[in-house]
Amino acid sequence: MTKQLRPIKKINTIQKKAIKNSSNFINGIIHGKGKTESPHNRIILLSTFLIIGLGLYFFYVFHSDFEQINADRKTSFIGLTFLYAAVGLFIYKAFFFLFTAYHYYKYKPIEAVSNDELPTCTVIVPAYNESKQVYDTLISIAKSDYPTEKLQLLAIDDGSLDDTWRWMQKAKSELGERLDIFQQEENKGKRHALYRGFHLGTGDIFITIDSDSIVTENTIKNLVSPFVIDENCGAVAGNIRVLNNTKEILPKMLDVSFVMSFEFVRSAESHLNSVLCTPGALAAYRSSAVQACLPEWIHQTFMGQPSDIGEDRAMTNMILKQGKHVLFQRNAVAYTNVPEKYPGLYKMFIRWGRSNVRENIAMAKYVFTNFRKGSKLGSRLLFISQFLRLLMSYPFVIFMLFFVLTHPLLFLGSTLLSILVISSFSVVFYSYRYEISESIWAYTYSILYTFALFWITPYAIITANKRGWLTRGLTQK
Repeated sequence: MTKQLRPIKKINTIQKKAIKNSSNFINGIIHGKGKTESPHNRIILLSTFLIIGLGLYFFYVFHSDFEQINADRKTSFIGLTFLYAAVGLFIYKAFFFLFTAYHYYKYKPIEAVSNDELPTCTVIVPAYNESKQVYDTLISIAKSDYPTEKLQLLAIDDGSLDDTWRWMQKAKSELGERLDIFQQEENKGKRHALYRGFHLGTGDIFITIDSDSIVTENTIKNLVSPFVIDENCGAVAGNIRVLNNTKEILPKMLDVSFVMSFEFVRSAESHLNSVLCTPGALAAYRSSAVQACLPEWIHQTFMGQPSDIGEDRAMTNMILKQGKHVLFQRNAVAYTNVPEKYPGLYKMFIRWGRSNVRENIAMAKYVFTNFRKGSKLGSRLLFISQFLRLLMSYPFVIFMLFFVLTHPLLFLGSTLLSILVISSFSVVFYSYRYEISESIWAYTYSILYTFALFWITPYAIITANKRGWLTRGLTQK
């Protein structure tokens, strides 16, 4: 029997749910109210503070072990090397943090231009095994406050094995001529679905939106306005928040992480005209810039293998290479679904890590050339920072394992102290932008990343040639 397709609630309801902040965590712990009324949430949050507290205690009790490192002839060289490297890394991070903070302070999002000034746009939504969510996405785009006659909407089913195509047909039946839907005969990958959209699109600006994302009414207008103001703008990154952050713990953590990654880091990169990655969930590209690199992009390879991941970072890299500006619009927001379980999370990070390795190698080939008019220092410093993260990943793991074996309690204390200090900025920043109640998850996320995801970058480096999306199977939906 064919499953009945049920109509979605009004998109305004979805947007309100996406935008609505969580209830206060502190009140939840004390009174058991709001989202934190779940015992699971309260246990995780309280455990975070307990772990940090124990770490501080261990650091206080065992800090004299640093003197042992100097006194022990067998470990002094390794220990001192670690200490000097740690000090040097701290100085570098402090410098780069101040550098980023300065450019964040100078950043201002571009206000939306008038309807008459807005360019024609083609919105491309590739989908694979997305089921009903693609319908939600298409309806949210159709509800955008953008002149209808200037907005072309394309949805491409990349050979899905579920009912994605039927949900696209339902959206088509409701939106009529405003939406065109296409179906790939077989699954070829997101890059090929976008490639088809780039060929079919007629707009001056191409916009790519993931099929599990919801946009607000003014998102598209804000996203494309920089192209009108800056004639050398080649691409614009949207501001990504987490949609499914109402129940599970990981999405709550990732939401805080996304705010730091986008609203702090990408704001600073935007002031340098050098955002390094326009996210697949929401990005815009000048069509002429896309056409200039499209053949290279679709035929991109790495170590002899076709590239089927990192299409967003690759497109950004190729547009930067053209000397174009790549900007970020904080006021163009999309809410997207993220993994809710650890396997999905680490697979997503592995995919991002492999793409990061590949595109840093590609960026190294042009970033120190005269690739752009005007200052190139900012782009080069951003590249060096990215490169150093990769370069230091193996020494970091080696030294970490060394101290785990030789001074476990001191390692635990000093590591958790570092987490407390460094993550406190994320807490303060998120609290300033949104709610202090949700910001506390920054501590939990840092603990998770330090102890359960530290292996991602080293693993991504040695497996950078491997293909595969990793997180799009039916069993993972």
